[in-house]
Amino acid sequence: MPFLPCRTGFFRNFARKLKRIKVFRVVSSNSNNNVFRSIPAITRNLLLINILAYLATEVLRLRGIDITLLGALHYWESPYFHFYQIITYQFLHGSLTHLFFNMFALWMFGCVIEQVWGSRKYLFYYLVCGIGAGLSQEIVQTLMQSYSLTIGASGAVYGILLAFGMLFPDNRMFVFPLPVPIKAKWFVVGYAAIELFSAVTSAGDGVAHMAHLGGMLFGFLLIRYWQRHPAQDFDLNSGRQFFDRMRQNFEQRQSGRQSQQQPRSSSREADMEYNAEKQRRQEEVDRILDKIRKSGYDSLTKAEKQRLFEASREK
Repeated sequence: MPFLPCRTGFFRNFARKLKRIKVFRVVSSNSNNNVFRSIPAITRNLLLINILAYLATEVLRLRGIDITLLGALHYWESPYFHFYQIITYQFLHGSLTHLFFNMFALWMFGCVIEQVWGSRKYLFYYLVCGIGAGLSQEIVQTLMQSYSLTIGASGAVYGILLAFGMLFPDNRMFVFPLPVPIKAKWFVVGYAAIELFSAVTSAGDGVAHMAHLGGMLFGFLLIRYWQRHPAQDFDLNSGRQFFDRMRQNFEQRQSGRQSQQQPRSSSREADMEYNAEKQRRQEEVDRILDKIRKSGYDSLTKAEKQRLFEASREK
């Protein structure tokens, strides 16, 4: 899965920075730790869990213990099936190559998605895509009457690829061996087409193609839901916030009705006040959006989230 996002002006800015460097220092272990810590928390933890799970699988296999039989996703009618496997199968991999390409894609695209969405929303999306991939594989196995074990984070990773393509559709990417960059949306469409073609023509090749497509499908449905419900957040007190929003909307309607009943002394002054208030609100929304781009959605306060929700409902 070799690909690389193309960022405009990256090499130009990099060259300018090189001109300012007068002393070259040897990279130390502390700098390596800083680089690893620069990866967002959820993506970093997912990488660690997958790598540690693979190492544990290999070490225990040398001792005659195969944890794949416990953690892999079995067919739902199998006596070895357990409900927890819909989660655990996502962190097991069959080979070092399988692990490497999944983690490489997770690192490359997951970092971007987590910074845009925030940790809670990103983790929820990742798990939903992984669970959706497992459910899709179970359905296909039932229809095809062909049973096998399912392991790997590929379903969730394909969901991350889809999210990148939907959030940054016009971002150009270099995909080996293509000589020119292509837009992210065409990259996602192409990958989905390849998986669909492989699922039809390469049945029994040991790759869960329908699980990959299932992860993308569940990711697409979830993103579409969020687009229609932009106020969705993942705070623990979301229920209380829901009733707070209802109360605030009711109070706003009441205050609006009262203001309409009061006579206006001057229509010109009212228009000026309206335009000034509208400009102030737009500046506030722009500030919140800049904060999301810099620090992620989770950095917003409760009041800022509420203001962003109100702005999305304004016509």
